[in-house]
Amino acid sequence: MPTDFELDAARLIMTERWAAIATMDRGVPLATMVAYAPERALGGLLIFVSELSQHTRNLLQDPRVSLVVSEADTGEGDPQLLARVTLTGEVRHVRPGSQEYAAAKSAYLARFPGAEPRFDLADFHLLRLVPSDIRYVGGFARAFSISAEDLTTAAAAVAEADVKRPPTPPRTRAR
Repeated sequence: MPTDFELDAARLIMTERWAAIATMDRGVPLATMVAYAPERALGGLLIFVSELSQHTRNLLQDPRVSLVVSEADTGEGDPQLLARVTLTGEVRHVRPGSQEYAAAKSAYLARFPGAEPRFDLADFHLLRLVPSDIRYVGGFARAFSISAEDLTTAAAAVAEADVKRPPTPPRTRAR
């Protein structure tokens, strides 16, 4: 049974879609922002990036990476209390024509349908981040390490709970 903080970490990763990514650039960390799409049960996170970007060239040379997903900052309260997850691991190239490519592309496009035209561009690469270390901070003095296996278990529980939950009625704007 996943713990509350494992469920919170999985939910955060599955809900957000914009993250800071850190790569190695000539021995120095380089951080930038990327869109990502979680795969089923968080077995991987997909990023679709162009060789025009330095972080892509870095990843193609050295697959070690760290990705930070954070709760959105509304500009209110103490930002140190925002939940965040750091996933560290390696990216693997998902090669066009491979068995896994169609499923990965479909998962990415389900989240970012506007990216479809970029799949025709030769300089874009679909990469899968396979997390090996996960660190979740759920606010002040709430920091935990999570194994990749425990994260996938929590993600499956979150997905199952979302399927069982009745749909939320659409909000109407007050006038």
